[in-house]
Amino acid sequence: MLGLGTEMLAALKERFAAIKVGDPKDEATLVGPLSSERALEGLLRLIEDAEAAGARIVHGGNRVDRPGFYLEPTIITDIGEDNPLYQEEAFGPVLSFYVVNTEEEAIQLANATRFGLGGYVFDADVEHAQQVATRIEAGMVYINSCFADSPSLPFGGVKNSGFGRELSELGIGEFLNRKLVTVAP
Repeated sequence: MLGLGTEMLAALKERFAAIKVGDPKDEATLVGPLSSERALEGLLRLIEDAEAAGARIVHGGNRVDRPGFYLEPTIITDIGEDNPLYQEEAFGPVLSFYVVNTEEEAIQLANATRFGLGGYVFDADVEHAQQVATRIEAGMVYINSCFADSPSLPFGGVKNSGFGRELSELGIGEFLNRKLVTVAP
């Protein structure tokens, strides 16, 4: 990993180290608990399997020592195509970090999964970012932001990440049974 990738990884490690994990009712908390013991155990197993398959945990990867289902914010890199993490969605505070040489490689990597819930594009050139976003196979793509969900925006994925949308006007349509009635002249 050279140049910008190394700098980015170092900056991410610093940011992850500052994340407060804890009570979601505390405004200073950025990461709360997972939904269940089963969800936590599944993520810990995925992290362990990823490491056994050659990935490198550069930050976190452990259960937080407190009551509840808390996982340290985790960064994993050196994830090969044969690694289980390459094809799985880690539903929790786990960042899979890849370094690519070209935009085309980045788009291929983003689409090289059977899932497609959400994606992110960061670029100072917003128009260019929008062009890249159209090539990412996901139900939602955010540009220059993360976790910008709101009830006014539709939520949902493609591929094995779901069918249909919830929230917003588009989401309400999923609950309607529209009927066409026509009258011949």
